[in-house]
Amino acid sequence: MKIRTILVIIQRSNGDVLLSASLINQLNENLKPEAIDVLVNLDTLPIAKTLPNIRQIHTFSYQEKNENKFKQEKKIFKKIYRKYDLSINLTSSDRSIIYALLASRNAISAVEAVHSKSWWKKIFLKDYYTFDLQSHILINNLKPLSLLGLDTIKKQVPPQCNQVASASIRNKLLKLKISKFMIFHPSAQYNYKVYDEKLRNDLLHLLNKLNISIVISGGKTEIDHKIKTSLPKLRNIYDLIGETSIDEYIALSLMSEGYIGMDTLNMHIAASQNKRLFAIFGPTKTEMWSPWCNTLQTSSNINKPIQTYGNITIFQADMPCVACGEKGCKNNGFISDCLSDISPNLIFKEIKDWLIC
Repeated sequence: MKIRTILVIIQRSNGDVLLSASLINQLNENLKPEAIDVLVNLDTLPIAKTLPNIRQIHTFSYQEKNENKFKQEKKIFKKIYRKYDLSINLTSSDRSIIYALLASRNAISAVEAVHSKSWWKKIFLKDYYTFDLQSHILINNLKPLSLLGLDTIKKQVPPQCNQVASASIRNKLLKLKISKFMIFHPSAQYNYKVYDEKLRNDLLHLLNKLNISIVISGGKTEIDHKIKTSLPKLRNIYDLIGETSIDEYIALSLMSEGYIGMDTLNMHIAASQNKRLFAIFGPTKTEMWSPWCNTLQTSSNINKPIQTYGNITIFQADMPCVACGEKGCKNNGFISDCLSDISPNLIFKEIKDWLIC
């Protein structure tokens, strides 16, 4: 059967959406469909717009769900019902699997390993695979290719960068008289992933000594604003927090020499661009969320105070609880003691040694 239209459902975070690009790209190259659409959560729409080979983006809003659940569901059903020759769902949630089943008679989806949760899904799906919590998200996302009998290339595709955003960033850098620079990204979506303020500022004072400009990036969230107001004023440090769109950030990252900062979407963008990475990890499990190295076609699956593979260096605390996978200590959502145990001097030494080489 000729597959003309495909729907890919990605109802998780920004990182999941970004790391679906490789699957979408390989579906496009191998099956040559007329159109590939995606269904994502509304808060991930900006990064979804940077995915290659996408015709249309459907969105699900949790706010609309709370206001009028059935109105939104009816709207989504009408848009996707039997409109696709193939649907691929990258999460195992009940809602996303129902969307996949409604969208196409040929539905492929991730399912839970626990049989009591997944048995009914296996009955109705055309094919399925187990979502493996011990495997990298990119590897999980590429599993549908094997079910379709397609070869798999284990490389992350970078997000698209438009010319308008590139020109805007070039002008910003020109006005600031910045040529060679590295990005320092101190923020994250959640507080428990943010480096301690004192240690962060100590690191910035050290980075200020290097013979390269440091551009600080960030968005417009409350976390970003708090960081922005606490930054030291240093000669070689340039604060662009809140001054770039997602498209401009992609362009900024592409022009940079490398990335220093937290494990977040921006880190994965830099990894997809094959940039030199220095990533600061807290409780996040490396086996699923470490930066993907395109050169080696691998990621990390171990925990160490410092480890380097290919173009990527990861810093973690030397603590027996690392990495717990929780949302901060005791799952509090705010503080991760392990992040306070990572020395800025250790981070600086690795960056300095790389620049000297």
